[in-house]
Amino acid sequence: MPKNFTRLFNQDFSDLDAAISSWKKLAEALGTTQTDSGKRVTGPLRKAGWSGVSATYGFEAMEATESKLGTARLNVQLIATTLAALQTKMQAAKRKLRNAVADAEEAGHKVRDDGWVEPKQAVDAKYHNDGDYEDLQQQANAGLGGFRARIEDALSDADTASYEAAELLHQIDPFDLDKRHGGTSAQEDAGRVAEFAGINKKDIPDGKNPKEAAEWWARLDDDRQNFYLAAFPDQIGALDGLPATARDQANRTTLDIQLNDYAMRESGLGFHDRSSYRSLSTLKDRLERAETGPAYKQLYLLGISMEGDGRAIVAIGNPDTAKHTAVQVPGTANQLDNFGGQIERASKLQDAAKARATGGDNDVSVISWLDYNAPELNVSRPREFEMNLGIATDGRAADGAEDLRGFTHGLRAAHQGERTHLTVLAHSYGSTTAGAADAGGNGLDADDMVVLGSPGLTVKRADELQIDPTRLWVGAAADDRVSNWASDLSLGADPKKPEFGAQRMYVDTSGHNGYWNDGSQSLENQGRIIVGKTPKNGSIG
Repeated sequence: MPKNFTRLFNQDFSDLDAAISSWKKLAEALGTTQTDSGKRVTGPLRKAGWSGVSATYGFEAMEATESKLGTARLNVQLIATTLAALQTKMQAAKRKLRNAVADAEEAGHKVRDDGWVEPKQAVDAKYHNDGDYEDLQQQANAGLGGFRARIEDALSDADTASYEAAELLHQIDPFDLDKRHGGTSAQEDAGRVAEFAGINKKDIPDGKNPKEAAEWWARLDDDRQNFYLAAFPDQIGALDGLPATARDQANRTTLDIQLNDYAMRESGLGFHDRSSYRSLSTLKDRLERAETGPAYKQLYLLGISMEGDGRAIVAIGNPDTAKHTAVQVPGTANQLDNFGGQIERASKLQDAAKARATGGDNDVSVISWLDYNAPELNVSRPREFEMNLGIATDGRAADGAEDLRGFTHGLRAAHQGERTHLTVLAHSYGSTTAGAADAGGNGLDADDMVVLGSPGLTVKRADELQIDPTRLWVGAAADDRVSNWASDLSLGADPKKPEFGAQRMYVDTSGHNGYWNDGSQSLENQGRIIVGKTPKNGSIG
């Protein structure tokens, strides 16, 4: 005898609708509170320079609270997603049930109030002794078993969905909310909820085609986007082609999860992990301090990884809406523990560009892209160049080339409105990486490229790159050791020589790292190129 037939047949989902809506609103409120905590509390305190023992414990407590708010948001979102998936499954089961009943009745059967389908009487019962009676009855009721099975299947679907949803809701542990490990537990729950909701992690694009990734993301509704952001932040944050705001949200979640992991294991961390913990804490610090600044100085965390010595991508200003976008590729001796210096350079470049823009053309985003394994080199000891295989070969540049291409094409795919003017600026070995990226595949799709202190671009002539040689600018200080001693060796021809075919950009600074000195013509000229202008003081530097 079918169970819960009447209950499912007449099921009203209004209460479930209201519950889903309430949980969604709570998730949104928790996310807003977490964000506002950084903007209104920790951010201003960091910017004000609060320090000392009280500050250390205070920030630790506030960061733990913000982390717990993030965990609570994810758990609440998981509850909303579970209920929404349950509603979808129950509605499907209800439709399946009603269709089975309608088909049974249309075929002449009576469906009782308890869901049992009665056989129809095709021949008057008084003829039951007739030899053809049984055959006629069987023919008339040939579909009877099918109708009964369809009703049983519909009820079984509803029972299974209800049971599985209840199990998931029981696993979402509210006691995790006051513990820093709660985020990890919630991520594990997210995988189970995704399976129940029919959200397959494998549906996330592989990242090889930013345009396809952008189209995939655009097809998702808000609820599905929010779930992917919460459940799979590491994959979503690394996906070229997605909006900067989405990647930023996902990567900040990944950053918090990693920080929580280090915090729980702090007493047993080895040298490498302790260094990574400091680096991530410093980056989190920098992100929070920027929350109180003007909109054009807001930071977007477009990538974060603990691979090798750590990697990060940070944009100053939103690249999805900027009229001018610049991607800065750092070179030798750059890793996560000194990434703050690269953010400072990006900020200087943005200021220089905005100051040289005309009219309303001052919307500029500058991105520091450290998403490759930059080689180590102490330029004060140039003989190290001969001994350092990382800087002496283009292996690391080749390894990072595809990722850099994917990133710049992702910027194009995610950009809103009129095409942005895109400039790639690369320093030291970063220029080797940029050269390898532009020489291969579909290139970088940049409008301008600036290389500073370059040891080589992996090619013999500028026309082997996909950038227009008239838009390839080479800056090299007279005493830049890397440019003078490393070029024309194993990384390609010297790009500053006339026969290479690029344009010389005037620089008035000295050394390998002076190109961003305040008030310098070197910095001003980079700013001019970012906004599509020609650098000053001639074409020779």
